[in-house]
This record gives sequence, C-alpha cells and structure tokens, in this order.
Amino acid sequence: MTTREPDADEVRRAAAEIVDAFAATDGERYFTGFSPDATFLFHTEPARLDDRASYERLWGEWVESGWRVRSCESSGSHVQTYPGGAVFSHDVATSVDTGDGGVESYRERETIVFRVADTGAADGADARALIAVHEHLSPAPA
Repeated sequence: MTTREPDADEVRRAAAEIVDAFAATDGERYFTGFSPDATFLFHTEPARLDDRASYERLWGEWVESGWRVRSCESSGSHVQTYPGGAVFSHDVATSVDTGDGGVESYRERETIVFRVADTGAADGADARALIAVHEHLSPAPA
C-alpha cells in the first residue's frame, strides 16, 4: 500500500478549518480537526496536554468561565508535505475575552502536524483526509 502525500492546498484547507473554528469559539467543530491521540504544547500552559480529551476539558473550563475568542488571524503560512502527512506553520494574532472582563492578545507562532487518515468514507474520493496529531504554540518575538 502506498502512503499518499497530501498537497499544500489540502493542508491549508485543513488548517483553515481549525483556525476558523477556533476563531468562532466553536469547540465541537474545532476538536473534530484533531485525532483523539493528538498532543498539544502551549506556552500559556504549564504542561503538555497528552491527548485531545485533556484539551477538551481545559477548553470547557475556559468557556465555562466566560472565555471567548474575539479574533484570530493567520498569516505567513508555510507547508511541508511528506508521504503520510504534513507540517503547517504560520503566525497567528489572537485576542480573547478572559471571562473576568479582561482582554488578552497574543502574537504567536503555531505549528500543526497532520497525518493522512482513513475517514471510512465509502466512495473513496473523500476516504482519506487530514487529521491534526500535534499543535504547538510559542510566543512570537517582539
């Protein structure tokens, strides 16, 4: 069996779906872009999140406290593809309501690692999609 290499446009679309869902504070749509075993490394958190469920719990706590994304803008994307997956990196400017009446804004660099996943679609055309397996955020230099 040959491992498919995704094209750059497919990777950009998959990343845009994740960014758009995040910008809308749409957790349900956002998390469908990630594999259950995805890992997350955020400079704003004290430890790596070792699976999607851990991040979903944290997200739920944020939202319950009143946290909401005000804006999220992606720029300067770069795509590297390889058989079986891809690496998407970009700059991101995010502003959030903190839930306590405050607003926080971040300028960050983000990397999302994707793998080609069998979605189980019967028609074959859409049977293999991209799913994120790792997300890493770091502060952008001033």
